[in-house]
Amino acid sequence: MKYIDDFLEYLVVVKKHSDNTIINYRVDLLEFMEFTNNNIDIKKDDVNNYLKYLYEQNTSKSSISRKLSSLRSFYNYLLKKEIIDNNYFSLIKNPKKDSSLPKYVKEEDIDKMFSIPNTRTWIGMRNLLIIRMLYATGLRVSELINVKISDINETERTIRVLGKGSKERIVVFGNNTKEALDDYLSRGRREVDFHNSEYLFLNKDGNKLSTRYVRKIIDDIIFKASIEMHVSPHMLRHTFATSMLNNGADLVSVKDLLGHESLNTTSIYTHVSDDKIREIYNKAHPRAK
Repeated sequence: MKYIDDFLEYLVVVKKHSDNTIINYRVDLLEFMEFTNNNIDIKKDDVNNYLKYLYEQNTSKSSISRKLSSLRSFYNYLLKKEIIDNNYFSLIKNPKKDSSLPKYVKEEDIDKMFSIPNTRTWIGMRNLLIIRMLYATGLRVSELINVKISDINETERTIRVLGKGSKERIVVFGNNTKEALDDYLSRGRREVDFHNSEYLFLNKDGNKLSTRYVRKIIDDIIFKASIEMHVSPHMLRHTFATSMLNNGADLVSVKDLLGHESLNTTSIYTHVSDDKIREIYNKAHPRAK
């Protein structure tokens, strides 16, 4: 549909949204168009009926929120272009999120992951750097694959990151990550840098990695490490935030390192830290039990 294509192009060119975001928007919008038989000029009842349909399908609250956000943005765009007269989605609030704590990887499992890549090969050097960098910086996987060599200051041990909404921030990494980085740059990466690429992480053809490929790398490492829980790249971001707070970092600093706009988003990790504090108290205090 032309209106959807024009809107998605606007999101790419003007809003600088990521590929994953565009894919989600397309899915959400096409699903709604199918529900309305490709009728753009909808009524309030259409919106209410669609919401009822989503709940009847046992769609999760987070998915409903995403779909509503997609449709709200789309109809705002149509309203500004004077294609429609009303955006009925602006009257609908997202469902209240279920409170759930972010899952994170235990320290001993992190160590297992670090032990898996074979650093005698360029692939092992790259894969070790990927998991070290995700854990050390809290980068999103979409941010990780877009790191350029020019973004890295090895002396200061910092990386300039272009995050959501094209917002720039600086993240920091430690000595272990720097060693893995030096190893990969000096010995590993040059084996596949056929195109003089600006990107840090390359595949065997010398091209930039995809987010899907990074997930495959993590899955392979988890399998070889015999770790029972499913670990996604985003869980390493959760683990970074949890480890920082558990070891005394303040919430504002963690917020800035993660690239969150609001402290409310970061504050979910304090619940994990509170659990850790309670565990320490119960173990240490003689009258805790």
